[in-house]
Amino acid sequence: MTRTLVDGGLVLCDAPRWRDDRLWFSDLYAGGVYTTTLDGETEKVLEVAGGPAGIAFPDDGSWLVVSQHDQKILRVVDGATDVYADLSGIAIGNCNELLLTPDGNAYVGCFGFEIGDGSAELQPRPAPLMLIRPDGSVTVVDDDLMFPNGMVLTPDGRTLLVNQTFADCITAFDVQPDGSLTNRRVWAELPGTNPDGLCLDAEGAVWVACVYAGECIRVAEGGETLSRVETPGRWLTACMLGGPDRRHLFALTTETDLERLARNEGHGRVEVVEVQVPGAGLP
Repeated sequence: MTRTLVDGGLVLCDAPRWRDDRLWFSDLYAGGVYTTTLDGETEKVLEVAGGPAGIAFPDDGSWLVVSQHDQKILRVVDGATDVYADLSGIAIGNCNELLLTPDGNAYVGCFGFEIGDGSAELQPRPAPLMLIRPDGSVTVVDDDLMFPNGMVLTPDGRTLLVNQTFADCITAFDVQPDGSLTNRRVWAELPGTNPDGLCLDAEGAVWVACVYAGECIRVAEGGETLSRVETPGRWLTACMLGGPDRRHLFALTTETDLERLARNEGHGRVEVVEVQVPGAGLP
């Protein structure tokens, strides 16, 4: 059973990252980036008018955050922001997840569709996964993913796993020295799960946030479900292994629906449960 760390003042949160003894996360709809400790001490550290999403931490002391609606990556230094990369004209719909490698390459996903007024059905279509190289150049490394969402990089830096939320699968790529991706393959078929957030553990399994099902499942390569954490009645949008020994599984949940989200309404929470196998890889 999960323990609630943050309960109130949130709508729908995503992109959890463990850094400096705190969980960092974005509220996609309330517009803030927050941190919280294991004791629930919570602070808003940045307001992003374009709606924050993925977060990453370069080695220079700055940090990066996706600005969803205007399709930009912002760099934050001492609370001030500038544009790190502009993905407009390349991204389709809102930008979302961000993964930064030790080489300085950054992978960014996007929705592939526009969110309607809440009454219409979502109409996903193939979307690009984008690569920002350290020199600032932007390229598309795959243009046929059905909502590329949560991403992880294995500890050896050789494999990138990407959730395809509307293809119900995890896709794997081999990472080349220049950041390009090859050998696309299905890592796990996950029918009916709408996989959203993703994190990797030290045994090579992943925790997958099954957004509409209200659960987080631990999955082995090939698709076998090894265990699960349930959050009944709540969407579960993202997960992260953190804490002092990376054995705390953080789950970002919300009570909402598409019509309420269109009005920026939801009851978001940060929940946590301890697990046996620690986290590994990035983020």
